[in-house]
Amino acid sequence: MNRQNIELHIEELVLHGFSPEDRYSIAGAVERELANLIEERGAPAEFVTSGQIEKLDGGSFQVLQGSKPEATGAQIARAVYGGMKR
Repeated sequence: MNRQNIELHIEELVLHGFSPEDRYSIAGAVERELANLIEERGAPAEFVTSGQIEKLDGGSFQVLQGSKPEATGAQIARAVYGGMKR
């Protein structure tokens, strides 16, 4: 299988309504889940073609009250990955 090296840099991720203490757990989960999604499904064609997405809107999603930061991060990663495909 032909694998690509992809470097993804998220300059700013804006989240409202989350505890500041959870930021590193959420960020780590976003990073892991995005890596898994790209490895399993590949990088979206537009991302590979242009090499850069200046601004990406991941949309909105619902988080169940009491969700663990890791689950929240994975959900955010899926939203970001979906936004990369739009």
